[in-house]
Amino acid sequence: MSKTDYQKINTLFMRDENSIIMPNNMTCDEFEYLQSLKWECTEKIDGTNIHCDIFCDGNNVEISIHGRTERANIPTHLLEKLKTIFTVYHIGTVFNKQIEAATPETPFQASIYGEGYGVKIQKGGNYIKDGVGFILFDVKVGRWWLNREACEDIAKAFEIPIVPLIGYMTIPEAIEFVKAGFKSTIAENKDYDAEGLVLKTPCGLLFRNGERIITKIKTCDFQKYHAKYGDGPVEQKVNPHYKNNE
Repeated sequence: MSKTDYQKINTLFMRDENSIIMPNNMTCDEFEYLQSLKWECTEKIDGTNIHCDIFCDGNNVEISIHGRTERANIPTHLLEKLKTIFTVYHIGTVFNKQIEAATPETPFQASIYGEGYGVKIQKGGNYIKDGVGFILFDVKVGRWWLNREACEDIAKAFEIPIVPLIGYMTIPEAIEFVKAGFKSTIAENKDYDAEGLVLKTPCGLLFRNGERIITKIKTCDFQKYHAKYGDGPVEQKVNPHYKNNE
């Protein structure tokens, strides 16, 4: 079974030599080109990236749970929770028809992506005071990324949450929404500020390299910009070592 890491998500803006965002410089031409269209905007959760890979060749069902990369270690208390969610029974129930149809020639493969969050994971105690959980944000079956409605159905079948849909916004609308700040819609601490938004094109458009067009906008980036430069326009020099996926 091949391991399917989730792509790193490009930030919307370039960063300058001080690692501060440059609000007039987007990281990708595609963001500029598509900025007037409505994007699917979900709350960005401050946790650790997790995915569950599923493979069946008609004989056995293989399940493996990973962090975002090979080197990422999953906290023990979170891993134990994940094992209660992604069991052979639950996966067999959710993907019953696909697993029954699988053969060595046409195996079934799927990946469920989400965020592990809660106590001792980033600032997760604000989300869950006394435990940990998994919140789904994407599902890939074979070569196909499922749409929001299908992901909601799978989350419901696994009895797990899905990242909250905040709304459909243009990029300028999303920028102003995040810049103003908003409270997390899932945190048990009702005063906890959301980290920001993740933006996807509803129909799954791709970059030229075949990866999906996704971006993220974080409130803390605007706070750092304001603390450094105030509200007025400033001349910023691009960080020559900047990477789009920071």
